[in-house]
Amino acid sequence: MLRLRRAGQLSGHQVPEIILLNSHDGSSSYQMLPGLFRGVCTNGLVCGQSFGEVRVPHKGNVVEKVIEGAYEVLGVFDRVEEKRDAMQSLALPEPARNALANAALKYRFGEDHQPVTVSQLLTPRRREDYSDDLWTVYQRVQENLMKGGLSGRTAQGKSNRTRAVTGINGDVKLNRALWVMAENMLEFFGC
Repeated sequence: MLRLRRAGQLSGHQVPEIILLNSHDGSSSYQMLPGLFRGVCTNGLVCGQSFGEVRVPHKGNVVEKVIEGAYEVLGVFDRVEEKRDAMQSLALPEPARNALANAALKYRFGEDHQPVTVSQLLTPRRREDYSDDLWTVYQRVQENLMKGGLSGRTAQGKSNRTRAVTGINGDVKLNRALWVMAENMLEFFGC
């Protein structure tokens, strides 16, 4: 996985980026996805499929197709930023925050046993994340699930810590699902 940003946007609070995925054995296409990088916590977010993705097969003029695909992904960044702004403007009531975190927990750990609580998932790791708008809540949930390290209990009752998501496929899959959950919350409130 490569995260590509414009030269003038290498640092910043929230920076749009193109995420380039490739299989090492050439068995699947290159994939280019829109994303956002949040500098304060080094969260790399993958936007949901509502913005589309570009796939380039490993045949023909691959270099030209990858460049064209990058420009196509660049074209959706305005829409990504509009969606982010809408999420930032929506203050979530506590039941909605809990519903989002609960859905994320069930997605990540399954229906039977969640090793941590909703309140742990909603706990901010830094001062900047104490707001209760949809965007910030989404960021907290995403970071706590992706980075792991939360104290919890196994299904057998033993004390343990949640693991970080380290695989590329797991990272992209979880990030996409969380984005869709946040978009659904936005639609639910009519924004």
